[in-house]
Amino acid sequence: MTEIQLHNTLTQRKEPFRPIDDGKVRIYVCGMTVYDYCHLGHARVLVAFDVITRYLRHRGYDVTYIRNITDVDDKILRRAEENGEDFLVLTERMIAAMHEDEAALGVLRPTEEPRATDYIREMIAMIETLIEKGAAYVADNGDVYFAVASFDGYGKLSKKKLEDLIAGARVDVSDVKHSPADFALWKAAGPGEVSWPSPWSNGRPGWHIECSAMSTTRLGNHFDIHGGGPDLLFPHHENEIAQSEAATGEPFVNYWMHAGAVRVDQEKMSKSLGNFFTIREILETYPPEVVRYFLVSSHYRSQVDYSEDNLKEAERALTRLYHAIRGLTPDETAPEGEHDRRFSELMDDDFNTAGAMTVLHAVASDINQQRRDGDDTAATRSAGVLRRLGRALGLLEQDPEAFFQGGSDDDLSPEVIEEQIAARAEARRNKDFAEADRIRDELAEQGVILDDSREGTTWRRA
Repeated sequence: MTEIQLHNTLTQRKEPFRPIDDGKVRIYVCGMTVYDYCHLGHARVLVAFDVITRYLRHRGYDVTYIRNITDVDDKILRRAEENGEDFLVLTERMIAAMHEDEAALGVLRPTEEPRATDYIREMIAMIETLIEKGAAYVADNGDVYFAVASFDGYGKLSKKKLEDLIAGARVDVSDVKHSPADFALWKAAGPGEVSWPSPWSNGRPGWHIECSAMSTTRLGNHFDIHGGGPDLLFPHHENEIAQSEAATGEPFVNYWMHAGAVRVDQEKMSKSLGNFFTIREILETYPPEVVRYFLVSSHYRSQVDYSEDNLKEAERALTRLYHAIRGLTPDETAPEGEHDRRFSELMDDDFNTAGAMTVLHAVASDINQQRRDGDDTAATRSAGVLRRLGRALGLLEQDPEAFFQGGSDDDLSPEVIEEQIAARAEARRNKDFAEADRIRDELAEQGVILDDSREGTTWRRA
């Protein structure tokens, strides 16, 4: 079997993936800041790293996957104040909604999901270490800042130069920082603000220190993979490297991975353009697995262009795969063959899901030909291969009938549809083809498509 190659943002090239501990992989991914419902950009990251962890497990690795939750920050506190509710009530509601959204998209829960508010003590301890080592300082107002100039490797992830950052920074005569590039580790709270006690002031942690404290606590000072969305590369991940390595004296992460951005109809997704969609809004129109297929069918590092046409094409493609295995009992004990080899070859090349999808469709074509040839044994084995490869991507895990016949409460019930199919069959037996066509057309108008084959008539929702 080929060796996994992955693109490392740190080195900006593909590298052989060699975990620190043989057979074990430790991954940390920056999760949600839970002040609102998850949007399409969040779905992109959730699905991308779900596929990566699924495939690593498919290849036999023991994967520990940590994805954090930021449950206290300025956005959360502002939204809670706007809503007139306690910030903990807001975050609990948004976390529950996030779990519903990710479950709908077939995203497996991470091994652990630490929350920032549960790691305040660990953050304070790391900040104390940084102060002791001269990498951080306490400002006159009780804030604590990381001294970026104290870390020689600053900019190695983003390739930004410290002097350029300082030159381009806004000058504020009231700023308590020693340098414009320094960033907050601890922020003193004002009267009545949410806060925790610390040696420097009552306050709350800066955003960047959260992930360093949670990741090193759960995975150790030095681990394999750190991932997130494209907007986190700078300054968040750059600052994580600086504070983590300054505190521990060890390398922080071997491989950095970043998912691609999302565009809507060729434009960047943004609230200001009015093209900003939550996962929930999208799932009102498209089945969850169709949305997942759409996201998986692009390489995780590429830009994804969200459009009605692209969603409809994803629906057609997924329908073809489910059609292939409909009515079969897949033999998942089928031995690995050429399709498995090709699938692994493509996925080993930086998790090339776009290429891997072509293998799934090649297997589906084999199944269709085997069924036409009347070789049900071969078709059943190939269906097992399709299920196995699909599962590695989080696809094709539904019963085909559930995929084709699932609908909303407003749709015709399966019982009514079956009655209509039976009436159509009776009309055809009586050679009343006009009535048979009428029933078929009436069902089509109500979003039900009939498929006739030698085995009989099956139906699916349009």
